[in-house]
Amino acid sequence: MATHPDILRERLEDRADLLEASRLRYRALRSILSGFFWKERLRANLELLREVALAQPEVDASLAAAGRRAAAEGWPRESAPVRLLDEVRHLREAVAQAVKRRLADRELPALLGEAMVALEEEVLATGPLLGGRTWARAVEILPRNLPELRAACAAAGVLEGIFKRPFPKGVLPFNRAEADELGRALPLGEVALRSLWERLDRFDETGRVRPFLERKVRRMPGPTPRSGPELLLHAAFWYDVAHVRLSELLEARLEPVAAQDEEVPVLLAWLVAREDSPEARLEAGEVLSEGRAGLFELAIELALLSRGRPEGAWNEEAAWVRLWTAAHRARDEQGEDVERVREALHLFIRLRGRTNVPARLFSPDQATPIPLVGADIKDLPGLVQAARAAAR
Repeated sequence: MATHPDILRERLEDRADLLEASRLRYRALRSILSGFFWKERLRANLELLREVALAQPEVDASLAAAGRRAAAEGWPRESAPVRLLDEVRHLREAVAQAVKRRLADRELPALLGEAMVALEEEVLATGPLLGGRTWARAVEILPRNLPELRAACAAAGVLEGIFKRPFPKGVLPFNRAEADELGRALPLGEVALRSLWERLDRFDETGRVRPFLERKVRRMPGPTPRSGPELLLHAAFWYDVAHVRLSELLEARLEPVAAQDEEVPVLLAWLVAREDSPEARLEAGEVLSEGRAGLFELAIELALLSRGRPEGAWNEEAAWVRLWTAAHRARDEQGEDVERVREALHLFIRLRGRTNVPARLFSPDQATPIPLVGADIKDLPGLVQAARAAAR
């Protein structure tokens, strides 16, 4: 007979719901593990095993705390709370013995929750007894309550909310708060998805599940995903969309400097700040060195000056000051990105310094002679100075 919930909450406080749920889960799990075809039955109920394993530390703590209170207050043995505690302890011990018996060929972990995870891994590693289709195998390997799957879905929710909206070309599709959310969601989604794909590689003995799912990743997700593979596909789709959109955005604004994945969150926050003020500085830190930060500033200022001349003498001079300052920050930087920035500066000088552009063609006497800049010039501040002279 079920214990009245009001009595349990009065005596067990907030532990009543947890212990009631644990009693039901333990009963179901004990029945599965004691059966003859226990692996097949457990494979069909891996979510139950995962739920019990995840809740086990909290259940153990609740049993211990409630037991101490019952002893201290002298609860009657026949009271409903004590009967519930005794039954949950008995069921827990029965499940622990069943798990130990099923893991007889392996070293048993010290904690029951860890032992259940080990049992899950063993069941997945053996594969289905009578075979199964690819999608069914994917459902077995990816139960919906995997922590990695929850993390991937949480990240995908942020990405979907931002990138499913239409936005004009050249405009940032997110504000400052959303840029911060993106900065947290991108690495979270990357780590979670990598872990899920590795899980498929680890437990799919046929080698067919991952290629099967990867072929579906680029398809637009359908209705609300329910199974583990559907949740994975949904998360992977929006992560890919975000990756493509952000790559296009960063390339358009920061070319020829290529942003690394770990740099993207910092750069997004900086780009949003620049929307409010062109003077916003890209701060160096754990991810970006001083020279690397200066290189990004140099790239974005050069891209803006290459597209058009700033309006007003003050704005133009301020833009060149920012370019000069960025060049000094990046003067000691080395690598392929630096070489590409040098090439862009040389190209800027050649295009702006030609004598046959209209202004110089019709007024050659007023054209300021542009000093030749050798291709071997490597000094970034020197190249910026030459570019400034060419743009006059």
